[in-house]
Amino acid sequence: MSTNGTFSLLIFALPLLLLGWLFYTQNKRMKQMRDFSSSLNVGDSIVTSSGIYGTVKHLDDTSAWLEIAEGTTIRVDRRAIAMKQADPATPGTAGTTGTTGTTGTTGTAAPVADDAPGTTPGSPQNGQ
Repeated sequence: MSTNGTFSLLIFALPLLLLGWLFYTQNKRMKQMRDFSSSLNVGDSIVTSSGIYGTVKHLDDTSAWLEIAEGTTIRVDRRAIAMKQADPATPGTAGTTGTTGTTGTTGTAAPVADDAPGTTPGSPQNGQ
């Protein structure tokens, strides 16, 4: 009979342990988000959770104003800021290496992006 009692205890204890672990990890994640949100400063280069790159221009308790282009400022919820950018690289800056591995000191023009409707970048257009 003790085997049946142990089995019943195990069936009761495992879901409780799982719930306890879920609450613990959720609280840990929430603490990390609170710490990140409180570490934001004006002038930080950030990326939102929807993929918008910008620079923090103003902060309050619930919102952040981001400059996404020169003269273009948007207001977002602070919870939408996903991460800080480590090094905001500007394309064409002399001496820096972009994602393609070329430097901006060669004086050659950057290739034009394939932005024709209905095509994917890098695909041949008009059968070429």
